[in-house]
Amino acid sequence: MRTIFTWAVMGLAFPLVLKAQVKKLISVDDHPQCNTINLQLRANAGTCFIKPTHNQEVVCMYSNQNPDAFAHRLIKEINGKVCDVKIAIEEPGQQGFGQTISSQLFGSEKPAGQNYWKVYLTQQKPYRLVLHYALGEANIDLSGLAIENFRLFSGSSDIQVGYPTGVENQVPMDTFCVKVELGSVKVNNLCLSRARHVIADVGFGNITLDMSNKPMNPLNVRGSVGAGNLIVILPNESLPVLVKVKDSWMCNVKMTPSLRKISEGTFATPSYTGSAPNAMVFDLDVSMGNIVFKEKSRN
Repeated sequence: MRTIFTWAVMGLAFPLVLKAQVKKLISVDDHPQCNTINLQLRANAGTCFIKPTHNQEVVCMYSNQNPDAFAHRLIKEINGKVCDVKIAIEEPGQQGFGQTISSQLFGSEKPAGQNYWKVYLTQQKPYRLVLHYALGEANIDLSGLAIENFRLFSGSSDIQVGYPTGVENQVPMDTFCVKVELGSVKVNNLCLSRARHVIADVGFGNITLDMSNKPMNPLNVRGSVGAGNLIVILPNESLPVLVKVKDSWMCNVKMTPSLRKISEGTFATPSYTGSAPNAMVFDLDVSMGNIVFKEKSRN
């Protein structure tokens, strides 16, 4: 009986120990003077989650690591009606960005990514987000947030970003920008961002733009591909789309059957007239990589 009781107590205590390992590291309170939050986040490794919350704090960060196991810096400034928040997370002993590129090209392994950070953003204030990830993984859920501008820079990270719950951006977004060196970024339900402009720049990595939701406004997409891959997923319904591609003999460009060639380097769907209220216009440049357009039903 004593043995059974001991194991029972351990079974109750074990999940409490796991829960206690997650610690709040950073909390930035709302300021009534601030109408907009400029948030810059940099991480050199590990796994990072960003999620929406109904709480009033404009930024709240948790981690499964002890605060003295890594370096984290917070700068908060109030400039008029704008709150500038800068957060940097750095694991000691991790590679710099140049070393990261070299290790990926010549075969060094990535860290296991057992360390993670969870960042919660309030749905009560609009943000301008600038995110830098050198190495590791990230999962960014923007559902129901108010994002005025979004910029994501990936060195050699694997990143998922989008609107998994199907709740659109609260406000029209000016620019949704993704730049990738060696990593992989997939943007899900991009049209729910309500962005007017999209920028996708690929070096040696991969970007997938899931635009299978019908856009709510005209959308201009500018893309550049070096030796990587850009994949665009379009809706399976008739939609006004115009694609202009500047390519070379070393690249590969593949269109869907609905995108018909109308002139050299220019493709359009039959419904494109130039005056449609929800037209998608792509201006793309590719050197040695691949650009592939898919339809949702064929994905």
